[in-house]
Amino acid sequence: MRKILIIGSGKSSSYLIKYFLDKSESENLHITIGDINIENAKKLIKNHENAQVVILDVFDQQSRANAIKGADIVISMLPARLHIEVAKDCITYGKNMVTASYVSPEMQALDDAVKAKGLIFMNEIGVDPGIDHMSAMQVIDRIREKGGKLILFESFTGGLVAPESDNNLWNYKFTWNPRNVVVAGQGGAAKFLQEGKYKYIPYNRLFRRTEFLEVEGFGRFEAYANRDSLKYQSAYGLNNIKTLYRGTIRRVGFSRAWNMFVQLGMTDDSYTIDDSENMSYRDFVNAFLPYSPTDSVELKFRHCLKIEQDDIIWDKLEELNIFSSTKMVELKKATPAQILRKILMDTWTLGQEDKDMIVMYHKFGYELNGKTHQIDSTMVTIGENQTYTAMAKTVGLPVAMSTLDILNGKVKTPGVQIPIHKEVYEPILKELKEHGISFYEKEVSYLGYNPLNI
Repeated sequence: MRKILIIGSGKSSSYLIKYFLDKSESENLHITIGDINIENAKKLIKNHENAQVVILDVFDQQSRANAIKGADIVISMLPARLHIEVAKDCITYGKNMVTASYVSPEMQALDDAVKAKGLIFMNEIGVDPGIDHMSAMQVIDRIREKGGKLILFESFTGGLVAPESDNNLWNYKFTWNPRNVVVAGQGGAAKFLQEGKYKYIPYNRLFRRTEFLEVEGFGRFEAYANRDSLKYQSAYGLNNIKTLYRGTIRRVGFSRAWNMFVQLGMTDDSYTIDDSENMSYRDFVNAFLPYSPTDSVELKFRHCLKIEQDDIIWDKLEELNIFSSTKMVELKKATPAQILRKILMDTWTLGQEDKDMIVMYHKFGYELNGKTHQIDSTMVTIGENQTYTAMAKTVGLPVAMSTLDILNGKVKTPGVQIPIHKEVYEPILKELKEHGISFYEKEVSYLGYNPLNI
C-alpha cells in the first residue's frame, strides 16, 4: 500500500483525514497520523483498517526521521515554524512534502536541494493561502488567454461564524488559531498598490481603514488590509498592475470595536505582565488606564477611548465580561495578547453544534479591446459542526487533493512551490466543486479602486 504520513492532527485535520480514509481502498492508501497528543486523531480515524495513529514528538529527531523514512509522501499540519525540520528530513530521505502554510524564507532556501532531488514541496495549499491562489490564477490566466490586461486585483478572505450560529454582538467566533486573530496586523505597516501608488497603513490605524463588501445572500461585510498585499505580485505575474490589495473579512462593526483593544495596547505580544496569574479581568483592563482615586474602571475606559454611553461598542465590551472582578487571568508571566486571548475564548469559542463560515471575495479589473471590465468572484462555505468546520474543509481538502495528485504523478514540476500553475489548480478546483466549494462569478461595471472608507 502507498503510505501517507500526516504529522499533526489539530483542528484543520478532520476533512483531510476523512478524505484519505474514503479514498483508501480505491487509491490503495495507508494513512499514519503522528502527533504528541493522539486522542483527537484516534477519534477521527474511528478504528479504520487502513489508518493508524502513532505518538510522534517532532522534536525527537530519531522518531521523526523513522516515521518520514517509512512514508511515500509527508503532510505537515504542524505550526508553520516547525515545518523546517520535517522538510530537511524529507530532503534527506527523498520524500515529497505538502503543507498549508506560507513559504518561509527558511523553506524557500531549500529550493535548490529539493529540485536537485527531483522532489515537490507544495506549500500554501489550504484556503488562505491556497484556494485564494488557485481561484485567482484560474481567472487571471483566463483573462490573459483572451488578450486582456489586468489593471486591478483585490482579494479578501474571512473565517467567520455562520449566520445560524451568530449569537454575539461581535458577530464573530474563533474558527482558527486564536493567537493569530489577536496579533493580526502587527509587525509592520500594511502595504498595497492603489492606482499605481504605494500606500501604507500603520498598525495603529489598520482597523479604522476598512472597505465594505456585499456578498449576495449573506449581506454586508467589511475588510481591513493584510500586512503585505504585494507579496504575490511577481508570482501572479502582476508586475504592471495599478491596484493590488489583499484583506481580511469581518462583519461590519467588528474592526471599530477591535480598535479599542489596539489603542489600549491589549494586543501586544512583546512583553509580559507581572503578577498576571493573580489578576482579575478587571485588573487587567485597569492596568492600561490612568490612575484615579475616585473614577471607576468603566468611567476611565469610556473617557480614555471617548466611548459614548449609547455606543454599541460598550455593549460589545460588556458582553466579554472584561470588567469582571471575579473572573481571573490565571496565566503566569503572560503577555497582554495572551490574556486578551483567554478573555475572548470565554465568549468566542465555537459550541459543539456551532457552524463556521469561510467567505472569499475576488475583484478583477482588466482592459480588453480598448474597454475596461470587472469580474467579481465569491465563495461561501459553511461548516457542519465544531469538528467538521468550514475552516477544516477548505484547508484540509486542497491539502489532501494536492497530496494525492503528487502521489499519482499528476504534478511534475519539482521545487518549493505554491499552487499557481494549471497542472496544480485546475484538477483541485474541479474536485472542490464536488464537495460544495465553488465560486460564483459575475461581470459588473468597472469602477476602479473605489472603497468607501480607505
